[in-house]
Amino acid sequence: MSGTAAEAAPATQPAQAPSPAAAGPRYLITGASGMLGLDLQAALAARGADVTALGRSDLDVTDADAVLRAVAGHDVVFNLAAYTRVDDAEEFEHEAFDVNAIGAGNVASAARESGATIIHVSTDYVFDGSATSPYPEDAPYSPLSAYGRTKAEGERRVLHEHPSGAFVVRTAWLYGSNGSNFPKTMLKLIAGRDTVSVVTDQFGQPTWTVDVAAQLLRLADSHAEPGIYHATNSGDTSWFAFTQALFGELGIDPDKVQPTDSSQFVRPAPRPAYSVLGHDAWSRAGIEPMRRWGEALHAAAVSGTFGDTWQRFGSSSTRS
Repeated sequence: MSGTAAEAAPATQPAQAPSPAAAGPRYLITGASGMLGLDLQAALAARGADVTALGRSDLDVTDADAVLRAVAGHDVVFNLAAYTRVDDAEEFEHEAFDVNAIGAGNVASAARESGATIIHVSTDYVFDGSATSPYPEDAPYSPLSAYGRTKAEGERRVLHEHPSGAFVVRTAWLYGSNGSNFPKTMLKLIAGRDTVSVVTDQFGQPTWTVDVAAQLLRLADSHAEPGIYHATNSGDTSWFAFTQALFGELGIDPDKVQPTDSSQFVRPAPRPAYSVLGHDAWSRAGIEPMRRWGEALHAAAVSGTFGDTWQRFGSSSTRS
């Protein structure tokens, strides 16, 4: 989703029925084996929470009956299940629609039937990127790509199926310790060459999945009104400046990042040029917005998110 919660591997823990004796809310994560799903599992485990984590091989969200059985007995459902192969969706939009729209609607319907809250993760790709100021939560849909169209339809279905208990949480430019993401790609590239070329004309909010997981839990714990929220680290930057900051954090010369533009990287699916999301809904809900992207990047580097690169290069802090 611009790196949202993709599933790249089977679930890391088997599906398990919630314990009747457990105190506190019972949580279900669909799409639990993706980059965000694994960090959300870790955040809930740290609380000692009662969690059922289901990956793609455990639950087909396009099967409404299977979804209803899986959701039963849970209080909060985090729907991270998604078709996130953005370029492939241009050719296989029907497959993306099945998961991102029909599947999302199934999960929301099952949550309503079970009396559960649903927190559905979505993407900046529901917008076309033509804005010049942060997109508010109620901005009209304007997707450029098949992926964006299917995610926008998924949002509509979630809010329609469960208007009194549905939260749509958009995120963007995700990175973390699990799965593939932009920083890992840049670090792999620079390990084998003198420079990397990165676009200067796409702007967004680099967002650490650990911070998103924490924000999803704050939302689940709150008495916020159902609706749309934006879970991205604050501030904004370009992919070029983000890569320079990443290299600086890891002791790599930022001058190894060379500027280019999007015309040099033509892909089947168009990317939004401006993916900056506004955070007003958090303030209305009495929840602190997420920290600035540079602070999150520094914390991610120190925590070992980028593997042994931190240890090999040391730190040269570059904050924003």
